[in-house]
Amino acid sequence: MDKNYESIYHDEEERNWWFKGRRDAVKDMIRRYNIPKDARIIDIGCAGGALLVELKELGYENLYALDYSAEAIELCKKRGIEHAYQMDGHDPQFPEGTFDLIIASDSLEHLEDDNKALKNWYKILKAGGKVFIYVPAYEFLWSEHDEVNFHYRRYTRTNLSAKVKANGFKIIKAGYWNNLILLPTMTVRLLSKLKPKRKKEEMKSDLLQLSDPVNNMLTSWLKLENSMNKVLHLPFGVSTYVIVSK
Repeated sequence: MDKNYESIYHDEEERNWWFKGRRDAVKDMIRRYNIPKDARIIDIGCAGGALLVELKELGYENLYALDYSAEAIELCKKRGIEHAYQMDGHDPQFPEGTFDLIIASDSLEHLEDDNKALKNWYKILKAGGKVFIYVPAYEFLWSEHDEVNFHYRRYTRTNLSAKVKANGFKIIKAGYWNNLILLPTMTVRLLSKLKPKRKKEEMKSDLLQLSDPVNNMLTSWLKLENSMNKVLHLPFGVSTYVIVSK
């Protein structure tokens, strides 16, 4: 990730509607699957550790942060995450069967060899442990947002499910997230393809640095949608996810 963009990313991490909504979705899953407070949890691709800080506030104790970025790990430590490691997400260096829960929210798409990563995540997961994976959906939504974030790919529920199964995991649940914003996102991103392609250093994400009124509106919208998703499971969305076990 470009250093200037990374700095903006970390500044936005706590307030941005997307990041807040995704953290809420993950916490909903943690409650739904009754992850105990003493579970050993690792967030792979943790960025500045905002999710782990919120889990700590909820009483979770054995929290681990992993990111390739030294700046991200330094920020995690400043936020009070004791176990914070700068590592390659392809091959986290922990003993087999270390973790009860692995969280990878918008991380797998950053890894060139996602099969290698999944195989190694399987190794460090305890028998019966769970993995929550969220990734961007649909290649036709590829945009400058993906370029500036150094994504390798986007997924569908079908190919993500096939990939985790091929690496030994059992699927508990698979679906889509951030559903109702798909149409406007698709419109904006398809129209952007009509414009001349910009240089990498000129590209930017369409998710960051929104005005407070727009950010607050989208935050409220996504909060409502997260509540709806507890009972309503739409077969489309800007992101797709799987909940899997070993």
